[in-house]
Amino acid sequence: MSTATGPVRRRAGGTRGTASEVPGTSDPAAPEASASHAADSHDLIRVHGARENNLQDITVEIPKRRLTVFTGVSGSGKSSLVFHTIAAESQRLINETYSAFVQGFMPSLGRPEVDVLEGLTPAIIVDQQRMGADPRSTVGTATDANAMLRILFSRLGTPHIGSPKAYSFNVPTVRASGAITVERGNAKAERKTFSVTGGMCPRCEGRGTVSDIDLTQLYDDSKSLAEGAITIPGYKVDGHWTLRIFTESGFLDPDKPIREYSATELHDLLHREPTKVKVNGINLTYEGLIPRVQKSFLSKDREAMQPHIRAFVDRAVTFTDCPDCEGTRLTAAARSSRIDGVSIADACALQISDLAVWVRSVDDPSVAPLIANLAATLDSFVEIGLGYLALDRPAGTLSGGEAQRVKMIRHLGSSLTDITYVFDEPTTGLHPHDIQRMNDLLLRLRDKGNTVLVVEHKPETIAIADHVVDLGPGAGTAGGTVCFEGTVEGLRAGDTLTGRHLDDRAVLKETVRKPTGALEIRGAATHNLRDVDVDIPLGVLTVVTGVAGSGKSSLVHGSVPASAGVVSVGQGAIRGSRRSNPATYTGLLDPIRKAFAKANGVKPGLFSANSAGACPQCNGAGVIYTDLATMAGVATTCEECEGKRFEASVLEYRLGGRNISEVLAMPVTKAEEFFGAGEARIPAAHAILGRLADVGLGYLGLGQPLTTLSGGERQRLKLATHMGEKGGVYLLDEPTTGLHLADVEQLLGLLDRLVDSGKSVIVVEHHQAVMAHADWIIDLGPGAGHDGGRIVFEGTPADLVAARSTLTAEHLAAYVGG
Repeated sequence: MSTATGPVRRRAGGTRGTASEVPGTSDPAAPEASASHAADSHDLIRVHGARENNLQDITVEIPKRRLTVFTGVSGSGKSSLVFHTIAAESQRLINETYSAFVQGFMPSLGRPEVDVLEGLTPAIIVDQQRMGADPRSTVGTATDANAMLRILFSRLGTPHIGSPKAYSFNVPTVRASGAITVERGNAKAERKTFSVTGGMCPRCEGRGTVSDIDLTQLYDDSKSLAEGAITIPGYKVDGHWTLRIFTESGFLDPDKPIREYSATELHDLLHREPTKVKVNGINLTYEGLIPRVQKSFLSKDREAMQPHIRAFVDRAVTFTDCPDCEGTRLTAAARSSRIDGVSIADACALQISDLAVWVRSVDDPSVAPLIANLAATLDSFVEIGLGYLALDRPAGTLSGGEAQRVKMIRHLGSSLTDITYVFDEPTTGLHPHDIQRMNDLLLRLRDKGNTVLVVEHKPETIAIADHVVDLGPGAGTAGGTVCFEGTVEGLRAGDTLTGRHLDDRAVLKETVRKPTGALEIRGAATHNLRDVDVDIPLGVLTVVTGVAGSGKSSLVHGSVPASAGVVSVGQGAIRGSRRSNPATYTGLLDPIRKAFAKANGVKPGLFSANSAGACPQCNGAGVIYTDLATMAGVATTCEECEGKRFEASVLEYRLGGRNISEVLAMPVTKAEEFFGAGEARIPAAHAILGRLADVGLGYLGLGQPLTTLSGGERQRLKLATHMGEKGGVYLLDEPTTGLHLADVEQLLGLLDRLVDSGKSVIVVEHHQAVMAHADWIIDLGPGAGHDGGRIVFEGTPADLVAARSTLTAEHLAAYVGG
């Protein structure tokens, strides 16, 4: 391990005054008068013997009231140390201070695998977890802004329509009446009425949109059921659980074309409520097509669907603004109440920077403190670089970086000190122009007397650290050790992967590829775009850039025609249980199961830990989870299968000399070799493994739970999965998210291979290395929100640097030394 000067210790503050000033001392010469106070010696967070996930019994000492940055390649153990050890133990200890009754309503947290944790302070985690995707969750409801606006309108809005609930799209209007009997004294029934005036639009139930299913995508009305009229994926004529229940239920004529159905028959086909029927002696539940589609497809995570199912859902389901509330989610009464001609719906639709100006224009002494607090909250949005958002923006549409910055807002004005703030790559989604602003916020939190722990890859943020902990040297089992601990200067001089790459700078390409065509976008007006016309070149690497909120995502996600055959790899989170792993997520397990079944003459289901072959004791989980009520739950390795997840009889079946458990324990690189030749050769599996290796996940275990993957690993896993789809145009949304400095070069090589294979690659990106490597750059701006939405530059990176006409140009020129 490289060495450097130890952690910067906080000075005790010198002498504490004369004897007369120090309570309990009488002798002016007493040594206690000038000695450091005992409380000032607790200036370190000490971690000894941390073994969480891939951490290899590491020991670190982190200075308090300083900014410490944790670096290392994706999967090296940064999150395991910072989030799963330090922050997790802090939160667990705080939870234990509550009564057993209160703890019963809180999540149970287990103690991390660590020998000693000393010097902890209360931890506040500001991570990149996406905010709830519930359509009723907005930027305003996720902060205090909406609550304060509702109070403001309930006080000053005219006409007055009720309490703050009357302006909330999360509160329905409720009316009830009836008799109530209170068993007290002479009990008698009394007539009671009850009503709550809410602001929720009754038609869309506060969602702002209504869904509509395109019936032409469900069936071909020129055919009968027996002829295969149902066009929903998986609905086969001979399937008991799909179409056969329709043809043999007795409600419908299987030989009659659907276009000839009566109104009753069509209702039975599409909307009938669940009804018990018997088909060939088997009891089944008959249900209309539309509720079946809603339960089978629309309740599932779109990203977890198979490609053909995802394509069907995209074709069949459309979401439109609610015609009753015009997408505002509010009742007509709530929209009619106004302050100076502005309704609460109008206020929530304003860009936050404009809303702050309007709020200050409301001059009424009765609500002056409320106005001051609301204006301060809105100013925090602007200060943190989110002034381009609106309060009615659905929280689920925010990127990980935007969500993290929204969470930061409540902490900026906090009076708390001596708190440990934990950040997960706070510069994600930020243009180089905005990173300095984020750095200033981190330093402000530190200077208030807080301990700030940051997991980060960007050299601009590493540079401001008081202390650096570099983990590695590799990822997975090759990581989990401390390679360096000390100052930034010491890291730069040290011989670690991060230190060697800290000053890396990509260079502009001498020659760029020539386009083979163009993807034409005309009159793009999604969100803040201003009638944009642009030709995105095909056959080359195109980078779309600009400050956060300038309209990049609106251009490439909202304006690229669906007919262009685009394979989009967004930043949506991978959703999976602790049973999900890379083998199940990528579809790798299917060809492996079939090969095992064919080689041993048994059914494929035996080789799935979620099916027939699962260990009966742990149901294929490999561990037994014990709920200890108010105490932390415990997970213990299953004694029956010893954590292998399968029945003992299943493990006797082999392919290429290995059983299914041994195969799932392999890392990707070893599995690629195993399935590439010999008895175990499976071309389909080998192709998937090759894509995983291409995106830098060669160290990942095939059976490693998705819940243990880092953010960067999940992003690249999704990229590898989409690389198997057919499509001539790849659209990547910030693929450098979570990537170490050393991994960016590998990503650039992958992008080059995609383009050289005949693909067109469009990348939304802020990283200067990707910009410098591009063949063509489209820069949006000049600002964010209504100050953006225009094309400010189109051309090669060299032309952009030479022109220096935009913010991006200035930062790219400084990066390449131009």
